[in-house]
Amino acid sequence: MKVTDHFKNADGKTLFTFEILPPLKGENLHTLYTHIDPLMEFKPPFIDVTYHREEYIYKQRENGLLEKRSTRKRPGTVGICAAIQNHYKVDTVPHLICGGFTKEETENALIDLHFLGIDNVLVLRGDCVKSEQRFIPEPDGHNYASELIEQVVNMNNGCYLDDEQAYNNGTDFCVGVAGYPEKHFEAPNLKSDLRWLKQKIAMGAEYIVTQMFFDNQKYFDFVNLCRQEGITAPIIPGLKPLTTKTQLCLLPSLFHIDVPCELADAVEACADNKAAAQVGVEWAIQQSKELVEFGVPCLHYYSMGKSGSVRKVAEALF
Repeated sequence: MKVTDHFKNADGKTLFTFEILPPLKGENLHTLYTHIDPLMEFKPPFIDVTYHREEYIYKQRENGLLEKRSTRKRPGTVGICAAIQNHYKVDTVPHLICGGFTKEETENALIDLHFLGIDNVLVLRGDCVKSEQRFIPEPDGHNYASELIEQVVNMNNGCYLDDEQAYNNGTDFCVGVAGYPEKHFEAPNLKSDLRWLKQKIAMGAEYIVTQMFFDNQKYFDFVNLCRQEGITAPIIPGLKPLTTKTQLCLLPSLFHIDVPCELADAVEACADNKAAAQVGVEWAIQQSKELVEFGVPCLHYYSMGKSGSVRKVAEALF
């Protein structure tokens, strides 16, 4: 079922959803299920699965020159989504990214997803390679998420890369995109960022998932600005309970977000990570309650491979 249909069927009730990382190379499905099992009692209608591009390492040869080698740290998202749907009988939302993939590789992934009965995709540009200062697309790949949306929409209309005329049996993906209450770090300002977001919706995206945030007012303001711009798509808030003291600096650095002074002061005053995690849970619970009162379609939690704190938040709300 499509994400937007889940919202319609909820009759105004706020749903619980979460995002997982594929397990590291060498781990198996049991590792994945161990993380997901504690959250299933809260009846998530769908589970997001992130996509990870290959990375590059450099090994020194005997002659002193460096050899560039590609490596993948996590198994493929397509197979993981199929395993989750089969095991839990719940919808999955695989992430699609531009970085590291050609248009043909993207089409092949979409063909497999459609064959497996997966109805949703979250379309993202993705991050640049760690060794590069800016995003560089693959040869014959996409440079922007909007280009990737166009490819998905074309396939929905039965138009594939190697065919001049449309097939009758096109795909039917519901497309989600990312939104940034504190703006995308590469955008010159929030107004410019919203202009690109509006274009993605016009191209066929049907819902928005926000970057994590810790100040609900930033989300409320973002929603109001979107509505003023004529963006009517559902806007799902993305939440992340802080779990360690180091995340106080790490998350703003990685995701270009602010942490409110009140939360930062409380975490800094904690004696250890256990106390910091409790502060993070309490903050996320209060955030979630305010967002439910605001009428959000669902609360979407970034679990980052650990379900303990997300479960504590869900227990207080669902």
